[in-house]
Amino acid sequence: MRKINYGLMAMLAVLLFATSSCGDADRQTYDGPNYVLFSDTLTVLAVQNNEEVFDIPVAATQACDYDRTMAVEVIEKKSNAIEGKHYTIESNTITIKAGERSANVRIRGNYDAIAVTDSLGLTLRLLTEKENQWNMYENNYEAKVVLQKCCPFDINLFNGYAVLTSTYMQEFMANVDSRLVKTVIDTEEENTIIMKDFFYDGYDVKIRFTTNDILNPLIEMDEQVFASTAEAFGTNYGDGYIHLYQPKSGLSYYSACEKFIFQYFTLYVPGMAGNNVVGTFASAIEWVSADEAKRLYLEGSMLVSESVKTDFEKKLFTRNKKN
Repeated sequence: MRKINYGLMAMLAVLLFATSSCGDADRQTYDGPNYVLFSDTLTVLAVQNNEEVFDIPVAATQACDYDRTMAVEVIEKKSNAIEGKHYTIESNTITIKAGERSANVRIRGNYDAIAVTDSLGLTLRLLTEKENQWNMYENNYEAKVVLQKCCPFDINLFNGYAVLTSTYMQEFMANVDSRLVKTVIDTEEENTIIMKDFFYDGYDVKIRFTTNDILNPLIEMDEQVFASTAEAFGTNYGDGYIHLYQPKSGLSYYSACEKFIFQYFTLYVPGMAGNNVVGTFASAIEWVSADEAKRLYLEGSMLVSESVKTDFEKKLFTRNKKN
């Protein structure tokens, strides 16, 4: 999600280790011009609240014995995010202190004003003297900043009831467009849920959420039993069971903001002679409230898993008993 100008960064890394100085010829190891420019040409900010401040780095090829102050402006023609509404900039100037080679433009995103589906960004321009601009990296006097709303991960968002749709249903489950399922939090594995009676009653599937990179909210799944071949295909094949795993191709991810999972999975039949791969399928799982799940259950518009039936039949029985 974050694109870095690697050629520039490699050059700056070498220069930052040098002991050069604008005002100290005796210690100089880099004798080129004094350039100041953005380190990255594209940065994606994961806006999770209204308080977090993000740094957009600016780097210099030399350390000087005096402070250097430069202006930074927003290029409105290349921006659709609105300053004061979607974000604020702490200052329209930056200062590289004497003896230092870097400073930051500091930006704060407005979480409440950014929608999950928004595609918002701004382009910054660093205003430097012409003689201090490096022609080799002329694009680095502008920096594109993308504001992406990211909701904090909470495993409880994926606990309850969900509507499952899948390309597998279109191919192997006649007259089934979607299925109402129940999910519970796995008490033994961190950041993991159990899809109860996932596609077929009696067969649960575990899905694990990754939380190490907020900009890449991926899901993982170990190989596990999907269903029996008799129930899925009407006869026994191989060892009698279909297994599923998550293929390396295709991106399987989740959205904490929108409470859904998009997942690819591959099915195969162990012990089956010849080609034992059933196929690779895509599924979308969208969580709904208990009230919405109850409405869907009573409406009878979709296939309902046994665990969901048990929940609502028990609730209806308890309510009728009280009446």
